[in-house]
Amino acid sequence: MAKVESGMEAMIDMYIFETNTLLEQLDEILLRTETANVFTDEDINEIFRIMHTVKGSSAMMGFENLQLLAHKGEDMFFMIRENPGKIKDTRFIYDLVFRMSDLFKAEVELIQSGGEYNPTDFSSALTELEKGAEMIKSANSGSAHIVASSQALPSNKPAFAPPSNSENVISVRIFFQEGCKMEHLRSFLLLNKIREEAQVIDFIPHDLEEDPDAASKIIDNGFVLTFKAEDNQAVMKIIENAVNVESYEVFENSDDLSPEFQEIAAASEGAAGEVLEETVSYVPEPIAVPIKTQEASSGFTPQAEAAQQMQGQQLNSSGKQSIISVNLSKLDQLHDIVGEIITTETMVIANPELEGLKLESFLKSARELKKLTDELQDTVMSIRMVPLAGPFQKMNRIVRDMKVKLGKDVELKIEGETTEVDKSIVDNLNDPLMHLVRNCMDHGIENNVQDRIEAGKNARGVITLNASSSSGEVIITVSDDGGGIDTEKVLRKCEENGLLYKPANEYTEREIQNMILLPGFSTNEVVTEYSGRGVGMDVVRQNIEKCGGSLTVESRQGEGTMFVIKIPLTLAIIEGMEVEVDDTIFTIPISAIKESFKVKSSDIIHDTQHGEMIMIRGVCYPILRLHEKFSIATEITDFEDGILILVETDKKNVCIFADRLIGEQQVVVKPFPAYLNRYNIKGAGLSGCTIMGDGSIALIIDVANLIEGGF
Repeated sequence: MAKVESGMEAMIDMYIFETNTLLEQLDEILLRTETANVFTDEDINEIFRIMHTVKGSSAMMGFENLQLLAHKGEDMFFMIRENPGKIKDTRFIYDLVFRMSDLFKAEVELIQSGGEYNPTDFSSALTELEKGAEMIKSANSGSAHIVASSQALPSNKPAFAPPSNSENVISVRIFFQEGCKMEHLRSFLLLNKIREEAQVIDFIPHDLEEDPDAASKIIDNGFVLTFKAEDNQAVMKIIENAVNVESYEVFENSDDLSPEFQEIAAASEGAAGEVLEETVSYVPEPIAVPIKTQEASSGFTPQAEAAQQMQGQQLNSSGKQSIISVNLSKLDQLHDIVGEIITTETMVIANPELEGLKLESFLKSARELKKLTDELQDTVMSIRMVPLAGPFQKMNRIVRDMKVKLGKDVELKIEGETTEVDKSIVDNLNDPLMHLVRNCMDHGIENNVQDRIEAGKNARGVITLNASSSSGEVIITVSDDGGGIDTEKVLRKCEENGLLYKPANEYTEREIQNMILLPGFSTNEVVTEYSGRGVGMDVVRQNIEKCGGSLTVESRQGEGTMFVIKIPLTLAIIEGMEVEVDDTIFTIPISAIKESFKVKSSDIIHDTQHGEMIMIRGVCYPILRLHEKFSIATEITDFEDGILILVETDKKNVCIFADRLIGEQQVVVKPFPAYLNRYNIKGAGLSGCTIMGDGSIALIIDVANLIEGGF
């Protein structure tokens, strides 16, 4: 984490979170408006507000390079806001702002990473933004007078004349904690927050950002704010909850202001220039009494106490949801603790020493404990679940940039973005989705529009992102309506690169299609910015497998390609069926089990390769013996003495043969020690382990890899 000014360390995480959120909002607005090639007043004001907020928070944190970058972007949109109708061609604006957004994101990521932080020099980008502002200013020439810098603008709302009815208009003087520093910027950030709930009439001092004496004025006399809102108490709550606010006063009339502060107000109005000419310093008739926070209750008058009670009633009756931001590491820690609780519960309830004992009271309490731990687990899991809208929406930017560079007309459709997945999985999906979308843009969608038209397709290509949940897992598809995969070309390329492990004529079409996921595979003859280096798709598969998921390819030549990602809803706690092979316990995820049954030896069918199969309702399924797969010596080798479990994953089925079923159990997934990674245990069909009730270890079966490598 980057080093910041003393006393600001606790705010760095919040700064990073809020800045990234604002930059994502900026990208969404730009992508939404770029097609129309026009900015609405609402869009311009929202972009201006984002720039303004990012500039202020960056200044408060001491990141001067980011403050200056946001300030130049703010200047440009101030020019646009002066006369938006004059700007006919907005393409250069989009290119500039997208580049600025990318620079900001990269710098925030640099701040967030460990090690020493050296601020980036944005001189080149600043020059381009200045040129952009000059171009906009030239387009506006001949129109109304333009202020050269947005810093003179106090509000993005029109000047407000005092209403004849002063109801709901309040003036508040705010004091910050002693020694908190940068009081003028704290006032500025608080002002922006209040603007979301209220109509700001006036504030003193006016020039919060540029006046070097503004901080000392606020320290001596406070920050005075006059506003009108439908719910004044909601604004009071914002002030009370603001960081470093020590106290505030609500004024009955303007005479309550000290003479010194009235002089400051008069000076501020004179210095604000033409932009503030119509702004009226208005203090309403008596509507409240002075209130100081963090003071003894004896300082309250009866009216103030009644006002406080009214405030509490309004907040309680409003039904608004309260939301707080929590560091993900704390949620991870809570999740781990819940996992340990479940493990300990299992160790207590399944203790071998309790076998054969009639403990009705204990069993009743144990059932109640399990009910509570299940509820606790569900609650913790729901806290960690986040929608896929975040990573899905980011793909709009990828498509937009590649459309420009590749000269392809492509539309991105998003479906099922409200599907929720564990936060840790969502974080690992950004890179795989990016690579898959790039592959669809570069390889999938045809380069020649005429080819699409001759094939009976729309000239505009379509890439679709879809998500849905089923049986404890999430299915994400990334598809395009392009030319599909040329299996002959893929097979020939694999043969040239020595990637085949059996004769070419023995490969099925599905196997050939999935060869594009092999390491070192690429059909591009020329290395481009997006492909041709032989890396990417294999990394995508590896990253998805790290999440416990799988990636497959489905394609029809001439119609398009679909990448199918299957990932579990969560990684840490699963419902599993425990089976035994000799003294070794295995856990099979319940989501993969279709049924279990006993068979007779006479029901077994042998194929020409001496493989064993069983026919169930007219369908033959191969049999995989766990004791043979993992070289376990057991006395139970006859099918009549053991049990078969039919499992399914990725449209593949197999019957697993084990000695006996132990029963269903909720288990906490533990990863294998790092030193075992070199043995490719996952490829052998094991995804992790769990601790049993008696303290022993059970191995968790990865059904997909077990089937893949079992025959």
